[in-house]
Amino acid sequence: MQHSLQATNLADILERVLDKGIVIAGDITISLVEIDLLNIKVRLVICSVDKAKELGINWWEVDPRLSARASDLEVENRHLKERLAALEHSAPAKPGRRRRQASAAAPRPGSLSAELA
Repeated sequence: MQHSLQATNLADILERVLDKGIVIAGDITISLVEIDLLNIKVRLVICSVDKAKELGINWWEVDPRLSARASDLEVENRHLKERLAALEHSAPAKPGRRRRQASAAAPRPGSLSAELA
């Protein structure tokens, strides 16, 4: 009888932790003669998937090793980058842009810059 009560309490505790979430953070530094040799930052979040999504944590949805959809997005992204590079390469240079930049650099008549020049 006592064993089943302990299991129920453990299940309740686990349910509360997953529902509310828990964060464990710590820094470990190994140094020798006041010279840091190794710094380790540990950040651990334990919570349910629903709580993680609520907090904005969803790395498993975009990791290609964990999600087929992420792999599809990665392929689509690569194709879009290739198309953009081809369009940029084939587009003629716009001479109007360079003229506007050059005229913008010259001082305007009547301005303080023109008077000082």
